[in-house]
Amino acid sequence: MGNAVKLENVSFGRRLASMLKVDFRRMLRSKLFYILIACALVIPILITVMMTMMDGSVSVDPQTGVETVLEGPENAWQSIGTLPADGSENGGAAMGGMDVMSMCNINMMFLLAAVFICLFISEDFRSGYAKNLFTIRARRGDYVVSKTLAGFVCGALMLIVYLIGAMLGGAISGLSFALGSLNAGNIVMCMIAKVFLMLVFVSIFVLVSVGAKQKAWLALCGSLGAGMLLFMMVSLITPLGSTLFHVVLCLAGGVLFAVGLGAVSKRVLEKTSVV
Repeated sequence: MGNAVKLENVSFGRRLASMLKVDFRRMLRSKLFYILIACALVIPILITVMMTMMDGSVSVDPQTGVETVLEGPENAWQSIGTLPADGSENGGAAMGGMDVMSMCNINMMFLLAAVFICLFISEDFRSGYAKNLFTIRARRGDYVVSKTLAGFVCGALMLIVYLIGAMLGGAISGLSFALGSLNAGNIVMCMIAKVFLMLVFVSIFVLVSVGAKQKAWLALCGSLGAGMLLFMMVSLITPLGSTLFHVVLCLAGGVLFAVGLGAVSKRVLEKTSVV
């Protein structure tokens, strides 16, 4: 009986740690990851500098003859969110007519995270990695949790890098960094709230991606479509003047979505073919 084979029951923690180690190694070796991080840094610099250069330019509608004056940003924080109307001598007034900056700001990173998650997961199914993984190594739940955490970390990094790029763009353009009635704590709370809110979007993107599997185009279309439905709410949930309430709200929403949609994603993998 001394030669009897003893099967070891691997705990969830050990399985997840193994999956995370593999996924983070793949992420850090992926060109896509560094391309997206570079985009997160360069985009706010380009937008801020170009919009500042175009400040005051006039466009004329050829059909109606109506003239539109393009207002450039006057405050560096406009790349992050809308300053209160009385927030500073420039912030509220400038932002009132700044439709471009109100849309092309840090909230774009929530949609950019979809690109990473969709391509990251579709590659698993297209290469056959997912089939081998589920056959000999991991469970569906481990896979979903690992991909959600990897996508969350990537999305959080893009938000942080975008903030750095926005500050660089503001400095290059000579914009004001005045906060007016706000303070540094509001900015910190705003960024933390956005990081936690990223978990909501990531959970949606993972669900769509495991449903589409190797069809990256379908995963991207579905994820971007779902993301756009929530995109307009981001600025309301995570305003520039965020407080601890907004942080707790985003954290609670992120956890609920991660758990709920994670369970749905696991069910999808269990009930559908992995090829």
